[in-house]
Amino acid sequence: AICGHGCKYGECMGPNKCKCFPGFMGKTCNQDLNECGLKPRPCEHRCMNTHGSYKCYCLNGYMLMPDGTCASSSTCAMVNCQYGCEEVKGEVHCLCPSGGLQLGPNGRTCMDIDECSTGKAVCSYNRRCVNTFGSYYCKCQLGYELKYVSGHYDCVDVNECVTNTHRCNLHAECLNTEGSFKCKCKQGYRGSGFYCA
Repeated sequence: AICGHGCKYGECMGPNKCKCFPGFMGKTCNQDLNECGLKPRPCEHRCMNTHGSYKCYCLNGYMLMPDGTCASSSTCAMVNCQYGCEEVKGEVHCLCPSGGLQLGPNGRTCMDIDECSTGKAVCSYNRRCVNTFGSYYCKCQLGYELKYVSGHYDCVDVNECVTNTHRCNLHAECLNTEGSFKCKCKQGYRGSGFYCA
């Protein structure tokens, strides 16, 4: 089976027919499925959509059970957690609904971990990290665009000279470089390439 348009988060099952991995949708399986909007709702109280998945959390006074339901807990109500809590051997601990969040100094509210600045994020060499609340994603570096090449998605150099997105002077020629471009004044002109006289 060949899918000319590619299957980003899925596999090719027939001519241009993608079968998406759980949590993704669309013709090329490139769109995140918002599980929180599904009927029946996957979480009893609150739901946080994540890339390719979701996280459940409970209102204050409830604790999250393994099946995604919320059980009433008088001890949780007393602690006043932002995203519900768990009881372990009689001790109450507040929870954060994502690994990209950490408990704040008060032990009740959750703060975002910036994976991009802490170095926890892993992005390939031609991609840059973009932090989100509770997570992160990898985006193509400036001067590159996401394209489906030989069976997979990759960040490919944008030829600014062809796409006409360069800012070279009318009297300069554009030279494409990896991830960028250069401008060189034509014969009989002098200058930076952005300005030629």
